[in-house]
Amino acid sequence: MSERCHSINYHKTVSCKYEADVVIIGGGIAGVSAACSAAMAGASVILMERMAVTGGNATSGGVGAFCGETSGQGEVFDQIVSRLERFNAIAPYAPYGEREARIFDHEILAVVLQEILLDRKIKLLLHTRFVDAVLTENGRIDACIICGNSGIEAVRGRQFIDCSGEAVLAHAAGFETMKGRTHDGVQLPMSMMFFVRHIRKMNERAEVPDGIFEKMENSDDLPMVSVWPNGEGSSAIKIKIPLGDSTNTESITESEIRARQKMMSVLKYYQKVEGRKWMLDHASPLIGIREGRRVVGEYILTVEDLRAGRKFDDAIARGVFYLDGHSPDDDKRTYILPLDQMKVPPYQIPLRCLMVKNAHNLMVAGRCMSADQLALSSARVMTTCSMMGQAAGIAAVLAVKKDCAIRDLDYAEIRKAVCGLGAELAV
Repeated sequence: MSERCHSINYHKTVSCKYEADVVIIGGGIAGVSAACSAAMAGASVILMERMAVTGGNATSGGVGAFCGETSGQGEVFDQIVSRLERFNAIAPYAPYGEREARIFDHEILAVVLQEILLDRKIKLLLHTRFVDAVLTENGRIDACIICGNSGIEAVRGRQFIDCSGEAVLAHAAGFETMKGRTHDGVQLPMSMMFFVRHIRKMNERAEVPDGIFEKMENSDDLPMVSVWPNGEGSSAIKIKIPLGDSTNTESITESEIRARQKMMSVLKYYQKVEGRKWMLDHASPLIGIREGRRVVGEYILTVEDLRAGRKFDDAIARGVFYLDGHSPDDDKRTYILPLDQMKVPPYQIPLRCLMVKNAHNLMVAGRCMSADQLALSSARVMTTCSMMGQAAGIAAVLAVKKDCAIRDLDYAEIRKAVCGLGAELAV
């Protein structure tokens, strides 16, 4: 690297093209749910997403399965499921316990989410990345600097919700964050989703060439691999990719490269060793991230809270999924905890886990919530993220209407509104 690469002072006046009551960074399931609930409550809403579609890991990441309970998550999630059912694009309902996950068509979900957002009159900005935060003298967030195909612009809001997964807004605004496990910051491992077509006869076009990628000669050479149906004549395959940092540009680049190299090795193994007539169809354009940067909130949810099935006066969401903490130190089917210690009873998530400590007009929802790593390994699933997003949207609108900070709201009023939208919080 050149010795000249130290720092550059940069100043530019940009156009403030957009303004809304509630501005949301990140269009995953949490962001979509936050946008919908805020719009339903009468607010003007802007939702920004860096990919071509909303849905995050559920669509761009190719993770076509809702883990945990899919009933009683609230009106927004109910509508998502209902519309998927109209397309026959989701498995029939079964309660959590009878089934771990409910498979759906991730390409249909991308269209479903798009139409739900348009129905709510939400201003959607795709191919748009967050760049920086603009703060007032008293520490409020005044605007976000964003960059899309039109170039660098600004968007103003009264309340902001960070659903980026990496807490990009909270971090840029200078609020305290954390990531990874306590002693070394290593994050939960990522996963790559790829998809294969089942063909009648192998040919040169279908076969992975010899001598390019790592050779796997037996099943012990494989990383953790999960295979599930992806419609007639197709399978979805997930492989574990450890030791990447989703908050670091070079590290996430290396993880994406390594994931596609590993994908080709795995595909070669199934073709040559097991004789599967599989042809690569496509890989997801985005690696699946389980854990990024998390905010330090007004409360940090702990694994002890989950194991105790803890209740909170300011509860706004309910989790049920097991402690799905894959070991970050290898690519095998290994876990942080022994299998007999992974199950948890139903537990509640307090609003304070979505409230960024010392922030006036900023909340989070989804996997950048305030939690320790093991608590996050359960609460990060899309069903629970939807509940968190729905609650954050409701709270943001109440703060706009009352012209106050989130911490000054009546938590009982928020909880009542959440339950009024069909969210089941009982544990």
